[in-house]
Amino acid sequence: MRLEGQAVLRLGPTDTLDARSRVRNVEARLESLLERPEVLSPARVEASTGETPGRSVIVAGVPVVTVTETDAQDNLTSVEALAAEWAQAVDDALTRAQERRLGFGGRFGAEVRSSVETAFLRLGDSAIRLVPRLLAALLVVGLFWALASLTRYLLRLVFRLVISDLTVENLIRQLSYYAIWAIGLVVATDALGFDPETVVTGLGLTGLALGFALKDIISNFVSGLLILWLRPFQLGDQIIVGSSEGNVERIHLRATEIRTYDGRVVMVPNAELFTSRIINNTAAPLRRGNITVFLGYDVDLERAAEVIRAAVPDAEGVLAERPVTVRVRQLGSADVELDVAFWTDSRRSDFANALSAVQITVIDALRRNGIPLPNPDVRLLGNLEDHG
Repeated sequence: MRLEGQAVLRLGPTDTLDARSRVRNVEARLESLLERPEVLSPARVEASTGETPGRSVIVAGVPVVTVTETDAQDNLTSVEALAAEWAQAVDDALTRAQERRLGFGGRFGAEVRSSVETAFLRLGDSAIRLVPRLLAALLVVGLFWALASLTRYLLRLVFRLVISDLTVENLIRQLSYYAIWAIGLVVATDALGFDPETVVTGLGLTGLALGFALKDIISNFVSGLLILWLRPFQLGDQIIVGSSEGNVERIHLRATEIRTYDGRVVMVPNAELFTSRIINNTAAPLRRGNITVFLGYDVDLERAAEVIRAAVPDAEGVLAERPVTVRVRQLGSADVELDVAFWTDSRRSDFANALSAVQITVIDALRRNGIPLPNPDVRLLGNLEDHG
């Protein structure tokens, strides 16, 4: 309980009033007494005549506060001793307040000083209560952050020895990491003085509004879990989604990180990734490549096809155990288009290198065997296509 910013008494609840209401009642009585400073008299202690047994501190015939048996027990003293102590404290507070009102600035100056002092004192009290709690909460958060990081690191070491599936490892590590963080936040909330059950209940009541406000984040989070669980692709796969193509480097719970072949990083939201059409180039270890060869109508096509089929398996990166096929794709106005298909590794670098090697090998083989390439002199050997 304060009077003009100065602490006077520390009051607890009674059978009929909580501590806050009791403090407000006592402060209101003291303020009303200061409205008439001429009637102030020394505080005296009398037996309580109200519903609450104990001793009453009375000033100018006004019962200011009643000292109860509970108050005495809380202060480890008797009712009579505590009543005398509180009477002296009330006398000192009223005298101090009266002197302020009779000093510089009168009542207005006293009210201003009182308001300023009350604000700073309450700020100090709040700081004394909150700073230790805040430090405790920060300590809890730091400890759980360290625990979550350590758990993620240990899981990485364990999975390297037990599980070779990077996607499963990523799923378990992220779920463990965020689960520990969630527990840490609940403990930190308790350290701040909030009831975790009340906080959870409050979040539940506002869950619908939060769901609408954070629907994109929640959608990405759920999609990330589904991607990690269903595994349409894995870490290290080379995929095409929309206009982006590259290596899957990380699957976060919000977005998937793809590094394109020119070194740029693309963050694709998981909700978009989960609902889009995805081409996984490395889902299978092998991939078929195709080039188009243009030959004139005066060329012996059967002989040219035999030369190409014999030459392509010698190109670097081409799998010799898989057959090479040569088919007529289209009869153009000036030349014949041959489709040459072969098999190679599905990785982008190996696939691109194999395509280049096959084109060079086909040109050399045709020239060595006297099979002319069509005019005009400048001709694209092949429009590279992937039919696998």
